[in-house]
Amino acid sequence: MAVSRRTFVRTGMTGVAAAVTAGWRVGDAVAQTSPRRPGGIDRHALVSRHDVVRTASDPRTPLQVGNGQLAFGADVTGLQTFLPFATLSDWGWHSDPLPDGQTPSDFAGQVWDTHGRPVRYDIPDPRHPELSDWLRANPHRINLARIGLKLLRADGTEAVEADLSGCHQRLDLWTGTLHSRFTLEGSPVTVRTSCGPDLDAVAVRIDSPLVADGRLAVFIDFPYANGAEKFSAPFVGVWDRPDAHTTRLRTRGPRRADITHELDDTRYTVGLVWRGGGERPSRADGHPHRYLLGGGAGTRLEATFLFAPRPSPRVPTAAAVESAAARAWPAFWRSGGALDLSASTDSRWRELERRVVLSQYLLAVNEAGSTPPQESGLVNNGWYGKFHMEMYWWHAAHYALWNRWPQLDRGVGVYQSFLDSSRERARLQGYQGARWPKMTDPGGRQSPGEINALLLWQQPHPIFLAELDYRAHPTRATLDKWRDVVFATAEFMASYAFEDAGRQVLGPPLHLVSENSDPKVTVNGAFELSYWRFGLRLAQRWRERLGRPADPGWQTVLDGLAPLPVQDGVYVVYEGVHDMWTEYIYDHPSLVGLYGWLPGYDVDVTIMRATARKVWDVWAWDAAWGWDFPMLAMNAARMGEPDRAIDFLLHEKFGFDDAGMPLGGSRVATPYFPGAGGLLYAVALMAAGWDGAEGDAPGFPSDGRWRVRWEGLARAV
Repeated sequence: MAVSRRTFVRTGMTGVAAAVTAGWRVGDAVAQTSPRRPGGIDRHALVSRHDVVRTASDPRTPLQVGNGQLAFGADVTGLQTFLPFATLSDWGWHSDPLPDGQTPSDFAGQVWDTHGRPVRYDIPDPRHPELSDWLRANPHRINLARIGLKLLRADGTEAVEADLSGCHQRLDLWTGTLHSRFTLEGSPVTVRTSCGPDLDAVAVRIDSPLVADGRLAVFIDFPYANGAEKFSAPFVGVWDRPDAHTTRLRTRGPRRADITHELDDTRYTVGLVWRGGGERPSRADGHPHRYLLGGGAGTRLEATFLFAPRPSPRVPTAAAVESAAARAWPAFWRSGGALDLSASTDSRWRELERRVVLSQYLLAVNEAGSTPPQESGLVNNGWYGKFHMEMYWWHAAHYALWNRWPQLDRGVGVYQSFLDSSRERARLQGYQGARWPKMTDPGGRQSPGEINALLLWQQPHPIFLAELDYRAHPTRATLDKWRDVVFATAEFMASYAFEDAGRQVLGPPLHLVSENSDPKVTVNGAFELSYWRFGLRLAQRWRERLGRPADPGWQTVLDGLAPLPVQDGVYVVYEGVHDMWTEYIYDHPSLVGLYGWLPGYDVDVTIMRATARKVWDVWAWDAAWGWDFPMLAMNAARMGEPDRAIDFLLHEKFGFDDAGMPLGGSRVATPYFPGAGGLLYAVALMAAGWDGAEGDAPGFPSDGRWRVRWEGLARAV
């Protein structure tokens, strides 16, 4: 008898670990949503041919191990020896002290006229500029620690990367283990790095004669938070403020200790277990928050670093952590969907398949926590480490089409946890239902900002995600799981629309997807109108499934929504826009999202075809973002232009580095994971199809150059 996947949601296991237990349940979901069951593709060969190999550190991006809730970035040594890459988590947050004499309740935002009534928005308060800045930057995500090797030359001085020879590093994707080897002055060193699938534990296993010589030790070092920095890439943390924070070491037994780190009101613990070092960690000279493990007589040194908000009674050995990872990752790869392009004759097949495989690994490492991820996952910090709810669809929806429900289920609960505060936000602005925040943190507080306060397109996301869930799991339990969120979302959407001259209009004030118009005059954005129709239509369907009558207020808005704005035979970004094709081509080409990403319930395909060709011809690709290219690919696929869809997924402005990190386009810091999530959604749509699509792999060219083998994928809406 199949076990309900919601059993595993309640256990609190991380995404990779949950896949171990829930793999068979994922297979059951495949039977409901896909004509192909797992088993036909050699998944080990598929994954392993894209293992990442490096022979030197890349100062821009690390190689990572992780579990979706914690990720560890490494340089060529397998640790953070020469480059202070981050150890970031889903739960590690910090707040700077408030400005003197001020509290968050002092923030009043700004009042803007909204259809003849005053509405307060979370826009920076000119009377409290310091408080506005504080609210925007706090809380922020923190680098939990740096773990590296202390390597000594024969003369006793510390080695640098240039001293190493024979560097070779391989990320074994099948087992989630990082294998590194190098030589220092003739002495070989091998390092294996892994992360626990169900505990936030980083494990390292080292073999080298340098251990016995006293020339190799492992260190762990703790930085202060760099909360004032909006972007801190590729490195996170402040290392020159030792008096601003404290660390305390407590020995718990033979080769067992805890280190407690305190930064203002933030406290967490690292549990240590080691073999092959001395009896007790020592504090490093000149580094107040650095501790060393070393001094053993043998050639092997092993250590586990277990990160947790509170001390843990048990810490697994490094061998146990590595073994757990080596069981969990193969179970992950055997579950869910797979795509094999190796029989293709188009020379680009390997690069597209590489991007698909590495995106699955990196998103499972960085984006399977209990709250939505930031744009750069757990690699480094952007926007203070906060997450953007309008981007959550691009981070998460691919899990549904790839039938990776353990990963998706962990994060979507954020809507339930944000429901009360989002209802209060809507109420204070005079609306019904729940208005979801834009830029926020685990507490759900809106970060001040004009765009943050006025952006709209994140609102229908939970209805879309709920529908994907129901398509895979058409049960009463799924309906009950999402009911309150779907209905509260629809209530806000209906109450937000304003009747004007017999039409239901959206805005002003309104910030479009592209964020590049004047919100005080912007009305009836094309994408926003189409997404409103899609969302309200689905919400009414949910009422029907629950045995309830259609909501008359929702239907009035749905029936009366203004038509999509058209000028000169093509869709435009908003009603009444001037200079559309000269002034508004420098951001997201959201017009193509009406038909591709969305199913285009309200789209005239003839007009859309003309619009898409206009976009393809004139758009400023240097200004595009990572997820724009998968959106363009989905549009091209639906319109029967699969060659163009492939071209967009491999566009020169949509790059992925050797580690699979999505570069995101010319305007975005690396990595930009919405591009990776968008890639996976688009490829699944192109392979498994969408409602109404005919034939096998309808989004790929059918002339024989692309031979697409897939299994376990679900059809898109």
